[in-house]
Amino acid sequence: MVKFRFQEFDIWKKAIDIGNTLLDIADELEAKKLFRFAEQIRGASLSISNNIAEGSGSSSNLEFASFLNIAKRSAFENANMAIVLEQRGLISTEKRNALLRDLEEECRMISGFIKNLKER
Repeated sequence: MVKFRFQEFDIWKKAIDIGNTLLDIADELEAKKLFRFAEQIRGASLSISNNIAEGSGSSSNLEFASFLNIAKRSAFENANMAIVLEQRGLISTEKRNALLRDLEEECRMISGFIKNLKER
């Protein structure tokens, strides 16, 4: 089976897990006819793993680190959306807290990965 470089990275695996949780929320929002919220979450949820995957194909560590910074910023965007959705009563406080914990861990993992890349 063909494997891409990014599939080995824990930061990508974690991003996929977070993305799946957010996509489930987007499906729930769409069922409530909240299409704009659903669309925004879908894009941002995929942005984390997409930027990790895209950056892994870079020809330099500096370029890869740039993509990882974008992925980390997307995690912040998702954290903001989780807070807004909870404040609007669209997700539970428990779901928000779980997402924020996962997103914070993802950010720490990405930061560590970037540091490792720059030391090479």
